[in-house]
Amino acid sequence: MHSIFWTGRVLSRAIRNGLSNLSSAAELNVSKKKHPYLVSVVCGFPKDIANGRSHKGQFGDDAWFSTTFNNADVIGVADGVGGWRAYGIDPGEFSSYLMKTCERLVRMGHFKLSEPGDLLAKSYYELLEHKKPILGSSTACVMILDRNESIMRAANIGDSGYMVVRGNRIVHRSHEQQHYFNTPYQLSLPPPGHDRNVLSDRPESAETAEFKVESGDVILVATDGVFDNVPVTVLVAEMRRAQGMDNDSQKLQAVANSIAWMARNLSFDGCYMSPFAKSARQNGIDAIGGKPDDITVLLAIVAL
Repeated sequence: MHSIFWTGRVLSRAIRNGLSNLSSAAELNVSKKKHPYLVSVVCGFPKDIANGRSHKGQFGDDAWFSTTFNNADVIGVADGVGGWRAYGIDPGEFSSYLMKTCERLVRMGHFKLSEPGDLLAKSYYELLEHKKPILGSSTACVMILDRNESIMRAANIGDSGYMVVRGNRIVHRSHEQQHYFNTPYQLSLPPPGHDRNVLSDRPESAETAEFKVESGDVILVATDGVFDNVPVTVLVAEMRRAQGMDNDSQKLQAVANSIAWMARNLSFDGCYMSPFAKSARQNGIDAIGGKPDDITVLLAIVAL
């Protein structure tokens, strides 16, 4: 695997200088084998660019990973629940640990090709056993490509998620899991004595899916900062631009940058009827504008 990575600090400085054509982060996974593999890039922003995390594996309270093992490509994102900050808990520690552990387990071969939910569960239960409690909550989405079988398997809990575009249409997508409006399913470790007051879902509650992939399929894995701010029709149009870019990582990176930059701009637009505002109105809440949030875009294309 060959990897190329640019830190988010570069893009943060670029934004402050009025430059928007630099990538915030990129990781390219390329295999020379003949069976299908993923070429993937990533871009994102912390909600607070000046003070938020922006480095490999993390944008603010969002976390992500992309790795390979033998005949598998594995990608994932997680979104730490920001409400914990009011209790003096860093929301990004939980999501970061969850994704870093998934990545380590894959690299060690301690996972099953057929069970992304099991990988997520192993990471979560390892977190629970950590000597120093890692408190907080997170949504998560993990996808495993079995190269030999050309099968993608996914596990998603909460309102992060994925979309797969083939040709000009969505052929597969996750569905957000909500207890009620703006309260997604989440993996949690609350402080002692707060168990009854905190939502905590089991990793076995994750929505799972299995489907065949084809060369040229474009896959978006993202946190809710993307889906809450960018309409699906716009995401599909952007993803269609990525078709045929499996041999041009810079152009693929440009599409990921475009989606992330669009999500960020729209999130701070107070007059925009965002997907989040529309959902709020459907739930009886008079809302308008984007939803400021951390943004993580992991964009991949299936190549041969």
